[in-house]
Amino acid sequence: MQRLLAFGRRRNVGRRFAFVPPQPRMWRVYLSGEIHSGWRSEITAAVEGLPIVFTSPNPSHEDSDDCGAVILGDEASRPNYDNKGARLNLIRTKTAIHDADVVVVRFGEKYRQWNAAFEAGMATALGKPLVTLHPPGLGHALKEVNATALAVCQDPLQVAQILDYTITGRLPETPRDGPGFVPMVDRMGPGSKP
Repeated sequence: MQRLLAFGRRRNVGRRFAFVPPQPRMWRVYLSGEIHSGWRSEITAAVEGLPIVFTSPNPSHEDSDDCGAVILGDEASRPNYDNKGARLNLIRTKTAIHDADVVVVRFGEKYRQWNAAFEAGMATALGKPLVTLHPPGLGHALKEVNATALAVCQDPLQVAQILDYTITGRLPETPRDGPGFVPMVDRMGPGSKP
């Protein structure tokens, strides 16, 4: 902002504002959700070379469950055992979501992912851009979560394409609907005609 204001105040410049190209930056993307498939690696492989740092909850279910007892000491009852682990995991989760530029939440068909729904809500409450990823059959069950998302995807490639477009402005070579896709300007002409 200082650079733009300083440039705009020069007497030899005939306009108040000038385009300043964005500076390169590292994007922070938090990948939340089920840990039983390779969806995270599909996304990271598809966007290799882009300036992205990925974070996620601990992908080891066992370590995530046991961290509190291992670090702070065992508990005799399951609720206390789980509570210790949940609190330690929240240190990572809250920090990573707070620092994220984009939050992607994956819901799978096999398990109920209460943690993923919680993290989607946390991201929404913090005003983070949210992208959901799930099979079409879960759309109704996730309608409220999807209503807060800026994009709802059905496969990891769509997420990767959204990240690529967001960072570079590049569109995929082949549209999702195939070679028969006709851009809106070709269908309705230029401008904002109804």
